[in-house]
Amino acid sequence: MSTTPAFRAETIGLITRRLIPFLMLLYLIAYLDRANISVAALQMNADLGLTARMYGLGAGLFYVTYILFEVPSNVILARVGARRWIARIMVTWGLVACGMAFIHTPKQLYGMRLLLGMAEAGFTPGIIYYISRWFPSSNRARAMSFFYIAAALASVIGLPLSGALLNMDGVLGFAGWRWLYFVEGVPAVVLGFVVLKYLPDGVHDAKWLSPAQGEWLAKTVADESARAPSGHAAGWRQAFTDGKVWLLSLFWLLQAFGTIGVSLFLPQILKGLSGESNFIVSLLSALPFLLACVLMYLNSRHSDAQHERRLHLGLPLLASGVLLIASIYVGNTIATYFLLLLAVGLNWAITPVFWAVTTEYLAGGAAAAGAIALINAVANIAGVGLPPIMGYIKDRTGGYDYGLLLVGGVLIVGGLLGFALARNCAAPPVARMV
Repeated sequence: MSTTPAFRAETIGLITRRLIPFLMLLYLIAYLDRANISVAALQMNADLGLTARMYGLGAGLFYVTYILFEVPSNVILARVGARRWIARIMVTWGLVACGMAFIHTPKQLYGMRLLLGMAEAGFTPGIIYYISRWFPSSNRARAMSFFYIAAALASVIGLPLSGALLNMDGVLGFAGWRWLYFVEGVPAVVLGFVVLKYLPDGVHDAKWLSPAQGEWLAKTVADESARAPSGHAAGWRQAFTDGKVWLLSLFWLLQAFGTIGVSLFLPQILKGLSGESNFIVSLLSALPFLLACVLMYLNSRHSDAQHERRLHLGLPLLASGVLLIASIYVGNTIATYFLLLLAVGLNWAITPVFWAVTTEYLAGGAAAAGAIALINAVANIAGVGLPPIMGYIKDRTGGYDYGLLLVGGVLIVGGLLGFALARNCAAPPVARMV
């Protein structure tokens, strides 16, 4: 069908305004519940008698069940629809997140983290798959950037909020870290029921699109999907035999060393570096993620505008690894913090571009849902192994320098792989997002 640039821009702008802020809110809450253990640890470790290695084990166990249930969860989402399945995920993880407030032993911590991973499995790849069914490829990196900005905002908002909740220590006889878990778990349960009411399963369920808009959008996404190198007709099991999917998985695993290895330990690293109060440390920990929001948007927007993926994928991750290693040897507290800030921001900057590259390669249907979940699951192997390793290094050496050296080296390798992995997007721009 023939459309004008104004028509396409209006359509993309409408779905952006109707879906993206709500999806950002959902992901902000998800990431907050997953990562708030990093701030809770400032009090919880002493209360539960956790060493750095035990804390790392507890943080990492989340990813064991998250990985195991990732692919099945996303395949179910593709079959039953996003609305019902995302609502189910949110209600169950919210209840488990609240339950974290009532643990009393290390083993209970381990068990609840396993349950949290099981409950939340499939949420992130489910939303990524959902976005890919709404946005043409030439607008997809920016759409993904808004979604992942929510994860960074979860740290910008959540770290100071979590630090403030620690100050509720003793209220009604509850420790501050227990209030942190409970208060931050409730919104997921509430929003789960909102999802059932608000979120359309697909383009044809969106009553707020005109028939012409719905027809154009569905046809555009379907045509791009049909041209994708990975076939649409294949079942989800094909993801396990596709070499490009495994290369994408490897890249995302290497990148995850930064988002997981640094993020989960950043408050404790900065506590040792600065010696400031828990609340000040939470503020310092939030600033790198504010920069990440800016860099994700700018990198993805420039990538879409230039129809270029390789440099936008490889360069930021390579620079992130170099800066992370430099932060170990600079020998000045302020300079070290500045380098850590840049390293975290650049590591996150590639996220929307990566998922644009991935969804441009994959067709729709169960094959795409399974592949996206597989890629995300493989990346979260870093969450299983890296936190215990970082904790072990801290217990043995008294610091995190060798852990950061490991992470920096892996990010450099990931950046080099990114140059070889991405292909430039050939499609012309479809519409300007607002």
